[in-house]
Amino acid sequence: MAADKELSNFLQGVEKRAFKRTVYAVRDDDAALDIVQDAMIRLAERYADRPAAEWPMLFQRILSNATMDWFRHQKVRRGVMNLFSEFESPDGDPDFDLLEMLEDQSGSLGTESSADTVQRLQTLKSIEDEVAKLPTRQREAFLMRYWEEMDVAETAAAMGCSEGSVKTHCSRAVHALAQALTLKGISL
Repeated sequence: MAADKELSNFLQGVEKRAFKRTVYAVRDDDAALDIVQDAMIRLAERYADRPAAEWPMLFQRILSNATMDWFRHQKVRRGVMNLFSEFESPDGDPDFDLLEMLEDQSGSLGTESSADTVQRLQTLKSIEDEVAKLPTRQREAFLMRYWEEMDVAETAAAMGCSEGSVKTHCSRAVHALAQALTLKGISL
């Protein structure tokens, strides 16, 4: 019973900050609330028996994964639900041409060439691969600071280390990523 109360107090303590962080990420209050609630439920179901000192890091990881899952689901949902009827003329013009709507101010189509698309996807894949290669603590600090946009104090609390350690981990991660990406010909 005491463990349940302790878990409840922990979740109440992180709820507002987690919600705010998730709203910043997904830009949708309802979705953010769902994501935070799912993360809390996962923590309670799977990790309630863990020591309370482990909960902050576990919760941050669960919340990050839940947020990424939401983005993946949204991408799939948009791809599946995107009907061509959405591309009809707003005024019902039968001569409406979608490609004309995509022209930018210079008169050229605002679409990216297939070569540019491939290049962009390869660059993103390279960045993801290099982030995955970082040591665990550097990767966690880097993602919390720059992906989750947490400040140094919040990151330190979530990781259970000092603010100086967070700064060191982030600095090392940034330097390692810059060096690895430069070797691959990717300039930042």
